Amino acid sequence: MMNETITEKPDFDFDNFTFGVQATDQMLVAKYKNGSWSDFQIGPVKNISLSPLAMCLHYGQTVFEGLKAFKTVDGKVNIFRLESHYKRMNRSLERMAMPPLPASCFIDGIRELVNKESQWVIDDPEYALYIRPFAIATENKLGVDASHEYLFMVILSPLKAYYNRPLRVLVETNYIRSARGGAGAAKNGGNYGASLLPQQKAKQAGFDQIIWLDASEKKYIEESGTMNIMFILNGKTLLTPALSDSILDGITRDSILKLAPELGLKVEERTIQITEILDRVSAGEKVEAFGVGTAAVISPIEEISYKDDLFETYVQEDAVMYRIKNKLSEIRRGISPDHFSWSDLV
Repeated sequence: MMNETITEKPDFDFDNFTFGVQATDQMLVAKYKNGSWSDFQIGPVKNISLSPLAMCLHYGQTVFEGLKAFKTVDGKVNIFRLESHYKRMNRSLERMAMPPLPASCFIDGIRELVNKESQWVIDDPEYALYIRPFAIATENKLGVDASHEYLFMVILSPLKAYYNRPLRVLVETNYIRSARGGAGAAKNGGNYGASLLPQQKAKQAGFDQIIWLDASEKKYIEESGTMNIMFILNGKTLLTPALSDSILDGITRDSILKLAPELGLKVEERTIQITEILDRVSAGEKVEAFGVGTAAVISPIEEISYKDDLFETYVQEDAVMYRIKNKLSEIRRGISPDHFSWSDLV
C-alpha cells in the first residue's frame, strides 16, 4: 500500500462546480494478470496508458459502479450501501465475462481511499462525494474473446443535485435500451453508449430524459434514462416495474422499496403498461412519477410525452416522493437510525 496520510482540505469551490469534471487528489488501482488480482495501490490521480490493441477499446468489456459517501451529523463519513454495490459490481463482471473482484480490493480499497480523501466530504445535506469504481479489459489482442488482463480503478468526484428541477420526459417508441437475454441488468458501458443517441434526440426536442419501453412489444415501462422509474398512486401505492434481465437492479431502488412500508405505502413490483399510467393521469388520479438512482437519488417527473400527447404528473410540495427522499437522506446522514445496516462508517 502507499502512504496512508489523509489529504489536506482541498482548495476547491464546493458551492460552484460541475459534477463529473474534476476528480479528487487520489485514486485506487489494481491489476488482474495470470489469473489473480494484485493488491490495490492508492496514489495521485493521473492519466493511464493503454495500447491501441487493448481489448476494452474494441469489444466493450467495461463495467462500472456508482455510490456515495456522506458526512453524518456527528462528523463521521458514511459510505452508503458499500457491500450492495460490491455484490452488484461482481454480478456485472460475471455477465461481461470478467473476473470477480475480491472484497479485499473493492470494499477495503474504497474504505481506505475515502478515508484518505475524507476532507472532500463536507457537511452539507445537498452534497455527497461520488465514488466511481470501474474495470476495463487491457489485454493487447485483436480477437473477439474475453480478455485475460484487466485494470480496476476507483476515482472520486464531488456531487451536488444532479437534476435541480422536475423533468420533462419522452416515452421512447423507436429505440430500445435492452432486450430480454441481453446485458441490461449489468452496469456495463455498452448499455449507456447505446442510449446516447435517443437521449440526444429527446433533448433536441425539448425533453430532459426518456422513458424506455420493453423491446418486444414496446408497451411496458422499464426504466427512465439512466435511472429506475417509480410511481406513487394517490399517495398510497408505490409502483415500479419488476426486475428482469433487461432492468438494472438499482441500489437506490431497493432502498426506497424497503423504506416505503415505513411511510405507510403499499408496494407493487409488476409489469406496467405505459397506457395504464397515462390513463390514470387522464382520469384525474394523483400520479407521482420519478426516476431513482445513485447520482440523482429521486428526480421528479412533471410531464410525460407519449405519441405527441402530454400528460402532467404530480410534483407539488406535499408529494410523497419528497418524504421518501428526506427519509433516505436522514439515514445517510445519521439523523434517523439505520435499521437496515446500510451505513459503512469510515
